[in-house]
Amino acid sequence: MMLRPRWIGALVFALALAAGFAALGQWQLERALESGKAVEAPSETVLPLADIAKPGGPITDKAVGQLVEFTGTFVPGDYQILDGRLNEGKTGWWVIGHVNLEEPDGTEVAMAVARGWAPDEATAKSAVARLSAEPESAAGIVGRILPDEQPEVPQDKSDPTQMRTVGIGALYNLWTGVDGMDVYSAYVVQRGGVDGLDAIYSPPPIAETELNWLNIFYAAEWIIFAGFAIFLWYRLVKDAKQREDELRELAEEEAAASASAGSAAVTGKVE
Repeated sequence: MMLRPRWIGALVFALALAAGFAALGQWQLERALESGKAVEAPSETVLPLADIAKPGGPITDKAVGQLVEFTGTFVPGDYQILDGRLNEGKTGWWVIGHVNLEEPDGTEVAMAVARGWAPDEATAKSAVARLSAEPESAAGIVGRILPDEQPEVPQDKSDPTQMRTVGIGALYNLWTGVDGMDVYSAYVVQRGGVDGLDAIYSPPPIAETELNWLNIFYAAEWIIFAGFAIFLWYRLVKDAKQREDELRELAEEEAAASASAGSAAVTGKVE
């Protein structure tokens, strides 16, 4: 049955139809993979801070992890230390500074800058004392901008000012001369660190990917359609064969009945 020209032609048509469905499925799958590719942001290109973030509001997802540069003045008496900070797998202390930046309109805004990491509290406090003794002067700063962290309740009840996260609101309350001053809702990890402190390891952000599941669903549908085209051809051939078998059996039964009737008539005449 399958080797008859009619069904061979139908098979060729079904295969062509299945190939078309498969091509559409591949196209949908390629679209899903293309949309899921990570878009590499130029986070390692140092850009001006003013082009990346504005004070008074959260930074955008695109800005997170971007290397920025700006000029500001560290306020000597506003250094804070944070414990429980990891640096390449080691737990230690961060030294956080308060920087004032001058906006184009002449106003000043505040920014938190993580200056370096120390393996113990004594080293961190020694660095704070040394940095606090430096005279105020404008300095160029390059670092990676990161979003504000949620503050934590101090674990040491005897030290209510203990800090473990870079909470801009908590730091703002500890800084001097910031009443009425705007502040960046983010902080910068200074690149390279300072004397007496190790540089804080701050890798570039990991680009996230997300597949387009709708395209994958469409691709699966086209593959199913391709398989259905072959199955439909097989089913049509099978049904045609069943009809032929039924007609043949019916013809054989009719022939047998006619032969039986004829034999009975001959026998009646002989009697």
